[in-house]
Amino acid sequence: MRSGNGLSFNGLSFNGLSFNGLSFNGLSFNGLSTSAFNTWFQSHPAQADLVMRYVVRCAVPEGETRAYTAPSTGQQYTWTGGLGLAPSWASGTPATELEQQVVSACLAAHTNRLGQSVSVSILGRDAPGAAIPFTAEELSSHSRREACFFGNLFSGQGVFVGAEREPLGPNESTSRACGALLHEGSEAKVPCAPMVHAGSCASLCQLDPTGQFFTSCTHNGVTWPRPLTTRLSLADIHKCGDTRCQATERCGTSFRYDSCGLDCGACR
Repeated sequence: MRSGNGLSFNGLSFNGLSFNGLSFNGLSFNGLSTSAFNTWFQSHPAQADLVMRYVVRCAVPEGETRAYTAPSTGQQYTWTGGLGLAPSWASGTPATELEQQVVSACLAAHTNRLGQSVSVSILGRDAPGAAIPFTAEELSSHSRREACFFGNLFSGQGVFVGAEREPLGPNESTSRACGALLHEGSEAKVPCAPMVHAGSCASLCQLDPTGQFFTSCTHNGVTWPRPLTTRLSLADIHKCGDTRCQATERCGTSFRYDSCGLDCGACR
């Protein structure tokens, strides 16, 4: 959703970042009725539906929808716009390179390894260069800086993530571990492919004068001018000892997230 800011909910699985065949010309209604789009969608309808939910949320403005009707079954799918980061693509023309980059970053920012719906603040610029609006309330409610995302999934160049803060503490965990809020130990080994960890945002990216997001990131000699930055609510960083056994915590005998006897009890 986008109501004057970049707050959104994530839940895209990592499989959604491997959308081979997503090469349709535009996100207009005509663009979603082509044989190429139908072939791509029907190859895996459930996964394609999930991917399109986030593609439209990222690319299309709030207040607009995009729909597709499967020719063979008549089933209709409708997706709601949100951030409006790719206005030309949303209007039906082929996505520009900058639109491909910012939508790729947006999709990566919406991934969640457990498929959970978590509110995130997304900061940066849209493809034409306008800053995504944000409010002081948004920065306050989502005060935990998380990561920077950049790359191009459409061209096959991959998608990358950088950490914007120190790793999680030993008693902390999050379903967004691949969003670079990682532990020094086992949490860092969580498979995040095709997303690649590139390092720290501070070493990779140029900071905007507002200090809230990055204007470009460079990795392996390639500069990406449309990175996006994320922030989390403190409530979505789980802590062993808060009396709730979260999906990211495990039973055990200590206060660590992966051995949290305080919340999840002893293992049997």
